[in-house]
Amino acid sequence: MSLEKLKKSVRNIPDFPIEGIQFKDVTTLFKSAENLCEMTDILKNIYFEKGITKVVGIESRGFIMGPILAVELSAGFVPMRKPGKLPAEVFEEKYEKEYGTDAIQIHQDALCADDVVLIHDDLLATGGTMLAAYNLVKRIGVKKVYINFLIELEDLNGHELFPKDIEIETLIKF
Repeated sequence: MSLEKLKKSVRNIPDFPIEGIQFKDVTTLFKSAENLCEMTDILKNIYFEKGITKVVGIESRGFIMGPILAVELSAGFVPMRKPGKLPAEVFEEKYEKEYGTDAIQIHQDALCADDVVLIHDDLLATGGTMLAAYNLVKRIGVKKVYINFLIELEDLNGHELFPKDIEIETLIKF
């Protein structure tokens, strides 16, 4: 299988969730066992020797591949959620996204200084969500951070928000 085949598996939904947005639906990637295995193998090969100890998945679509990657990398999984969903003490970060504002939270005790963290989400658009996630992980203080997306919308330049020394990998680019 090729990345081009994976790219063709992504469904485009015009005007969702609001008019003017071309929503990239990753559920069509996940419904094929072949696609799911291919993405898992590619991502495992990228991160296998980087010493990842925790995979942080961003709500909600980061909860699909995040745990799969954690298992494949023999790492723990940490959910990063919308406000009010985590039961213990949290850190919170507010952020702007392409069609509004939002916030995400992580348990204060989810990570430690020795962790090597892979933050995973399905899509990089303007970068607001992942930048908030990155800021939360850095606030806790970890040894190293990697960032991964399944899809990147290159014209929105979300990559430019991040420090140049952060390794950011994307499987599919539109």
